[in-house]
Amino acid sequence: MTLSNAMVKSAILATPLLPNNEETAKKLHTLGVSSVTALSLLVPSSFEDRRLSHELTHNSMCVIDATVEHIVRTPKTLKITFFVHNLEATLEGVIFAPRPYMIHQFSKGTRAFFSGKAVLEQGHWQIMQPVKITGIGTIVPIYKTPLRVDVMRRLIQTLVSVESLCSEGIPHAIAQTLYDIHFPIQPKPLDEQQLNALKFAELYDYMGRLRHKRRFHPTHYRSSSSVNKWMKSLPFELTSDQKNAIADISNDLRAPNAARRMIVGDVGSGKTMVIFASVVLMQPNRSLLMAPTTILANQLYEEAQKYLPYLKTALVTSATKKGSLEEYDFIIGTHAVLHRPIPECALVMVDEQHRFGTAQRHALTKLTDHETAPHFLQFSATPIPRTLAMIESAHIDVSLIVQTPFVKNIDTKVIHKNDFTALLEHIRAEIDQEHQVLIVYPLVEQSESINYQSIEEARSYWESKFANVYVTHGKDKEKEQVLIDFRESGSILLATTVVEVGISLPRLSTVVIVGAERLGLSTLHQLRGRVSRTGLQGYCYLYTNTTGKNERLQSFGSCMSGFEIAALDLKFRKSGDLLEGRLQSGNKFRWVDMGEDEAIVREVKASLNL
Repeated sequence: MTLSNAMVKSAILATPLLPNNEETAKKLHTLGVSSVTALSLLVPSSFEDRRLSHELTHNSMCVIDATVEHIVRTPKTLKITFFVHNLEATLEGVIFAPRPYMIHQFSKGTRAFFSGKAVLEQGHWQIMQPVKITGIGTIVPIYKTPLRVDVMRRLIQTLVSVESLCSEGIPHAIAQTLYDIHFPIQPKPLDEQQLNALKFAELYDYMGRLRHKRRFHPTHYRSSSSVNKWMKSLPFELTSDQKNAIADISNDLRAPNAARRMIVGDVGSGKTMVIFASVVLMQPNRSLLMAPTTILANQLYEEAQKYLPYLKTALVTSATKKGSLEEYDFIIGTHAVLHRPIPECALVMVDEQHRFGTAQRHALTKLTDHETAPHFLQFSATPIPRTLAMIESAHIDVSLIVQTPFVKNIDTKVIHKNDFTALLEHIRAEIDQEHQVLIVYPLVEQSESINYQSIEEARSYWESKFANVYVTHGKDKEKEQVLIDFRESGSILLATTVVEVGISLPRLSTVVIVGAERLGLSTLHQLRGRVSRTGLQGYCYLYTNTTGKNERLQSFGSCMSGFEIAALDLKFRKSGDLLEGRLQSGNKFRWVDMGEDEAIVREVKASLNL
C-alpha cells in the first residue's frame, strides 16, 4: 500500500489537538524551542512501521490484524491464540512477566491491531510481547526528547507543516524537505538534501533571533573628518585589511544610527592603528577607550602620544588622580573609567572586549549617554572563523583583520620529557643573547589531578639554575608590576595564562607551554603571539606528557594564522554561541558545521536580507 504524506500525517494523530496555546507554550519551553522552525530540527531518532505485515521475518517486528481466540495465563507468562486475518493463519502470542494493564488489552472474541516481534521456534511462528496499537497503516516517528513520545508526536503533528514553516520565512522547498523528515513515506537515513535543509533551518532560526536582538540607536554624532592625511603621516604603510576596517568604521560613523561593530584581528595585526584612525575620524568629538589591564592601557597611552601627538590624551587608571577630563580629546583607561565622571564622548571603544563582562560593556556605553547614543566599537584579538563572523553579523557588524604587517618567524615544536636537556641548552643560548624566555604552567599550586608541576613546585629549580627569574599568576595582586619589572631586567618569567593578553615584551624570543594539550588552540595561539613581536626569530615549545602523536598540537604547530587556527579549534572542539555569550566552548549547533557550511550561511543571509 502506498501512502501519501497527508495520509501518513492524518493517521498518526490518534488523540485530540493540544488544548490551548498556554499548554503548547509550556511544552515548547520544556523542549527549549520558541518557533516551529526550531521544533522541526528535533528530528525522529527512529520510526515504528505500523503497516500491516504480509509475511513474517524471524526476529523482526510485525503488525497483525487479529481476533483473540483463546487466552492461557500462567504464573510467568500470558499466552494468546490469535487468528491473523492479514496472514490467514493462527499464531501464538507470548508475553513474559505480564502486568495487569497488558492483560486488559486482550479479550476473547475481540478483533484489533497488534504489534510484536515475530520469532520462528522449531517450525512454529510466535509473536513475542504483542501490544495493542492504533494508527494502523502508518509510519510512526519516535522522538527522544524530555516530552513523552506520544506528547511529542502530537506536538509535531499539530505545529509542523509546510505552511507553518513557510510562514516563518523558510523557503517552500526546504519546508517540504523538513516536513518529509518527520512524515516520511518510507523511513531512511538522512540524505544530503535533508541535512542541508536542517542546516539551513538551524541557521535561519538562530540568525533570525540574533537579528531580533539587535537594537538601532539614532545618534547626533556624525563623522565629517578624513583619515587620509593622518594615514600618510605614519612611518609605515597600513595593510589592506586595516584600511578596509577603517573604511567600514568611517561609513559607520557617518550613518544616522550609532555604530555597533566588532573588529577582530589576529595577534600583531595592528588593531591599535585602527583604534587611532577611529579617533581621528571622530574629531573634533571626544573618544573613549577602555582596556582590560593597566599595562595595556599604559601601552596604548604611550602609542597614542607617539601617533596622535596633536591630540590631548588622558590616561585613567585606579592610580591616577581624579579630576576633570573635559579638556581631553581622547581618554584611555581601565575599568576605573566606570567609576569616574566622564564627559560626553561620541565614540566609545573596548579593547580585548572578551575580557569584560556584558554588564561592564553596557555600563561603558551608558557613561556618556547624554542626549544621544555614542558609537560603540569592540576590538578582539581572538580570531574567529569567517563563517562565525558572517553569522554574528546578524547581531553586530563585524570586520576581520587577517593580514599582519610582517610575517612572524616562530618555530613551533611539540616536546616531551626526553627533550628537556636540549630545551635547557636553547634557553641558555637565548639568554646569552639577552633574549627573554616565558614558561607557562597550567596551575599555581600542586594538584593530584593534574600530572604536571605547578609554578610553586618548579620555581626553585629555575631560580637555582638561572638568574633574574620572575614569577606571577592570576592570583598575584602585583602581577602587572612583575611583568613591567621582567620586561626591563628579567631573563625567565614563570607564569600562568595571565600573560595571554597583556604587556608587550620586545625581547621575548621563546615560550614554553607546559601541559599544552590541556589548552584550547586559540589560547595557545595567544601565548605564542607573545614572542617575536619585533621580528626576532621566535620559538614556541609545546611540552606534553602524553605519548604518541597528538594531531591537534601537530596541526597547531604547522599553522601560524589565527583565523586558520580558529577553524582548527572548530574541528577539534566545535563551535560556540553568541546568543548565550559562549564563543569558544560548547556546541550550540546540532546540524551546522561552521568549518564546512559557509555556502549555506550565505544562503541564509540572502534569505534574511542581511
